[in-house]
Amino acid sequence: MNQYLAITSNGLENLLVEELKSLGINEPKPVQAGVKFKASNRDAYRVCLWSRIASRFVKVLSEFNCQDDMDLYLSTMAVNWPSHFDASNKFVVDFNGTNREIRNSQYGALKVKDAIVDSFNKKDLPRPSISKEQPDIRVHVRLHREKAILGIDMVGAGLHQRGYRTESGKAPLRETLAAAIVMRSGWQNDKPLLDPMCGSGTLLIEAALIAANMAPGVNRKKWCFESLNDFEPEVWAELKSEANVQARRGVKKVDAKFFGFDNNKKVLSVARENARRAGVSELIEFNLGDAAKARKPDNLEQGTIVCNPPYGERLGTEPGLIALYTSFGGQLKNEFGGWNASIFSSSDDLLSCLRMRADKQYKLHNGALQCHQKNYSIAVRSAEENEQGQKNDAVIAPDFSNRLKKNIGKIAKWAKKEDLECYRIYDADLPEYNVAIDVYGDNIVIQEYAAPKNIPEEKAKRRLTDVIRATTQVTDTPANNVVLKTREKKKGKAQYEKLNDGSNTLKVKEYGVELLVNLHDYLDTGLFLDHKITRRKLGEMAQGKDFLNLFAYTGSATVHAACGGAKSTTTVDMSKTYLEWAKENLKLNGQVGRQHQFIQADCLQWLEKEQGTYDLIFIDPPTFSNSKRMEQSFDVQRDHIQLMKNLKRLLRAGGTIVFSNNKRHFKMDLDALKELGLTAQNISSQTLPLDFSRNKQIHNCWLISHAG
Repeated sequence: MNQYLAITSNGLENLLVEELKSLGINEPKPVQAGVKFKASNRDAYRVCLWSRIASRFVKVLSEFNCQDDMDLYLSTMAVNWPSHFDASNKFVVDFNGTNREIRNSQYGALKVKDAIVDSFNKKDLPRPSISKEQPDIRVHVRLHREKAILGIDMVGAGLHQRGYRTESGKAPLRETLAAAIVMRSGWQNDKPLLDPMCGSGTLLIEAALIAANMAPGVNRKKWCFESLNDFEPEVWAELKSEANVQARRGVKKVDAKFFGFDNNKKVLSVARENARRAGVSELIEFNLGDAAKARKPDNLEQGTIVCNPPYGERLGTEPGLIALYTSFGGQLKNEFGGWNASIFSSSDDLLSCLRMRADKQYKLHNGALQCHQKNYSIAVRSAEENEQGQKNDAVIAPDFSNRLKKNIGKIAKWAKKEDLECYRIYDADLPEYNVAIDVYGDNIVIQEYAAPKNIPEEKAKRRLTDVIRATTQVTDTPANNVVLKTREKKKGKAQYEKLNDGSNTLKVKEYGVELLVNLHDYLDTGLFLDHKITRRKLGEMAQGKDFLNLFAYTGSATVHAACGGAKSTTTVDMSKTYLEWAKENLKLNGQVGRQHQFIQADCLQWLEKEQGTYDLIFIDPPTFSNSKRMEQSFDVQRDHIQLMKNLKRLLRAGGTIVFSNNKRHFKMDLDALKELGLTAQNISSQTLPLDFSRNKQIHNCWLISHAG
């Protein structure tokens, strides 16, 4: 009898204990991410061949205290390696873990390799060679603090590699994890099993293998234990023969029906091929289908749904997922009464969107990702209950939904009349739903304001999911056209912060001009919606004039001025990215030529030195900025008079400065302005569009000109 360590994922130890008992192992003991047990060669071969959830089996040769590399080397040397394998075998060392002295797993593997080679040399035996690509022997070392386990891997390539899957979907489950999910789903293997998001079919294939009692390792070609000196080929041949006979007979005895659906034709063809290679293709029916519209196959009254829906690592990175889980949960309750469901996901928040109460739940890992598996019993509803249930499911955040409908009825009609494709339909109207919602053509952007500290995180998340679900429902916008962003109070130009790499531009119309927006890559989209009337006014004022746009961002004001007939435009911004964006905006409207100048510069420094003069100047500075690329900080309240002093020098007689900013309660220093020889007219109320009429402080706007 030898000592063995079965390795599995965190959370599956007890399930593996039960499996090993069913395979004839006495007294298996769970440890962290594994199970220890003793077995004969026959029993060891059997569990390697038949285990569905172990990733590998290690024959333990030594367990020892290991404080440093000398302990590691000497303990490895103490093993009689030539008694386990011949020098003709190529080997590799898999070293897992570190401690205070052995801080690098590659270094640990090197010390073990040296000790093994030296043990052969010490007995005047040929030196075994190393092969990382195709080793005959894999030496396994697991180090945790000062404890080490040293042994020989019985398997080789991980046991999840069944041999039937050569292609997979975007986020495939390991076969061992898929088998564990099926085993924990509560499914009875003589009942129907349905996966409405089957991908490459792994869950269904593993379930079919279980129903047919087929050994998961029956198609593997190579096992490391075949290279060990104590290998018993006759015993192994007998076990393989029994497994092969069972594989041929098992499929014919299966009573259960298996159904797989996916909305991707290509991945379904992969699933069919995988099932064919696994030998269970005749058991599984794969069809094209939408999980949100799933129905009972063949009107079967009982069965189990098992699935691994897509999930994002952060709630809100994919609003489409919230809509998917929501609609899927509604479909389960409405269409699958009498069935059971087992859903596996890394996001408990997304699972909560199912609006179902779990009978059982398990925590386990998919790689490094902690996941949840929840099992549900779906109650049978009468026709009346089903109708009422559908109505209840349809009512999502009624107060919010009603306000959103009311806003849309008023604002969308106005926007259509004004020829606007971008406008705001909600701006924290209700304190409980603290978001802003903007329309960009066929897309919706939801900006989540940071929740107050006195609101529990769980409640804030639930409200956010309700907002997304209700918004897609009320606006009838496909969930994949909804973008979610989190906005906090920032200073300076933090609104320009890049969220991710990529380019997702979209053309939109505003008062007859076309502009490019980017809904995904930046916190802001490239267009400040509260300034739309200001931009239109600039277009009306620009005919025949030399126009200057400072702090220009993506140049949308320049586009309106150019399309309004400006003789020339000068666009100044510190960002090369946004100046290129401005050029594209002008080009989109046919505004090209030398009369349009673009200057990359710190606007404040540029103003100090600029000698040119202009008829119309638009300046929309940040409220505050301390950018590393600026020589000094800027505060619009503190510094606006110095700004006007420089602007006066550039303003021609009869010219106009349109000065805007977003500082709440900004106060223009009219006395200081008068001393400069300038006069100001507050036009903030005239530039406030209907979709921002609730927020009177959203911006300030002034017309400034030479006095007299």
